[in-house]
Amino acid sequence: MRILHIADLHLGKTVHGVSMLENGDQPHWVTVFLEQAERLKPDAVVIAGDVYDRSAPSGEAVSLLSRMLTRLSELDIPVMLIAGNHDSAQRLAFAGPILAQKGLHISRPLFESPELTHVTLRDDYGPVTFWLMPYVFPSLIAETLQDDSLRDYDTAVRALLQRQPVDFSERNVLIAHQNVVAAGCTGERGGSETMVGGLGQIDVSCFDGFDYVALGHIHAAYPVGRETVRYAGSPMCYHFNETRQAKKGPVLVDLGAKGEDPAIEVLEIPPLHPMRELRGAHEELLLQETAQARQGEYLRLVLTDRRLSPEAIAPFEALCRERGSVLMERCSEYEPFRAAAAASSEAVEQKSMQALFCDFYAECTAGEPPEEADAALLDYAETIAQHADVHADPGAEEIEKLVEFLVKQEGSV
Repeated sequence: MRILHIADLHLGKTVHGVSMLENGDQPHWVTVFLEQAERLKPDAVVIAGDVYDRSAPSGEAVSLLSRMLTRLSELDIPVMLIAGNHDSAQRLAFAGPILAQKGLHISRPLFESPELTHVTLRDDYGPVTFWLMPYVFPSLIAETLQDDSLRDYDTAVRALLQRQPVDFSERNVLIAHQNVVAAGCTGERGGSETMVGGLGQIDVSCFDGFDYVALGHIHAAYPVGRETVRYAGSPMCYHFNETRQAKKGPVLVDLGAKGEDPAIEVLEIPPLHPMRELRGAHEELLLQETAQARQGEYLRLVLTDRRLSPEAIAPFEALCRERGSVLMERCSEYEPFRAAAAASSEAVEQKSMQALFCDFYAECTAGEPPEEADAALLDYAETIAQHADVHADPGAEEIEKLVEFLVKQEGSV
């Protein structure tokens, strides 16, 4: 049975202020992926969570997923889709029973039932059952199973899987979206995950008996513990740390008879805008980049011999404009600059809100100070803030005070 395993699409994601959707990156990836699916003719496409970048996605993100799933349905390719920690399991499962009739199988929310959505397909070697496990929160499983002892991720996942009627004499594929480790050792992470370190760890032994485990959540592609427990990784780089990883793309799995090692291959989908880091001395980097003719990139500039300044950055920004590239991030590793920045940070902590605003205003206006009325407004806002709860949103009373102050200012002009 041929399976295409993808994960962590994060449709609607923005990276350093650039929308991966509006700038064409994600639509381009979907188009190429659908061409791959049409050519490879998989028996199933597995999407292991974080379909969207946020639980309430934009209309454009929903439309892109709709285009992708509709085309897979037209190609008569079943889809197994689970909710990740960025998704709303309830929203994603909307009209699930109806969509299942068209071959789109979506994990049901775990608060509805501890029974995992599962689908059985057949090939020449017999049945293959796909088990769809959405992102597991221990507290939710403890409530669903009415067991207060389930307080960590590993215990909760084990308890949930033990409840499933899995026939391990046949072939089984688990789809999960968790932080999976082998003997406490983590693999290479992507850089754009929100769950890092030891948080939410699940040992790979939880999945003993499954013939293939399609993982999502970590944005790098690698196996965990054994070759058949794998992260697909994100479809493209969502962080400059991810440029150090191997190629990104779907995982193609050919599952043979029970007990046989499946054939596994990571396919590559080149990004619309390659992401690259420029690191080095200013003049050397500038000569190097001027001599190259790369177009349409997302770039991170790291200067090692001088501080960041408009004059230092301007030539690189000009090159980017000429070549349709985007200078996403600007950094300096120049030691005197870093020391000065640290000292500046300490000085900032000693300044009032009004003083900080005045400094910022002057920086943006070539040294011109703010108008007296603007400075007075900031001074009044600082007075209100000093008596407010810093952890709470502004209340109606604080907002009314600011409005009254503004009205009085306008009346005195």
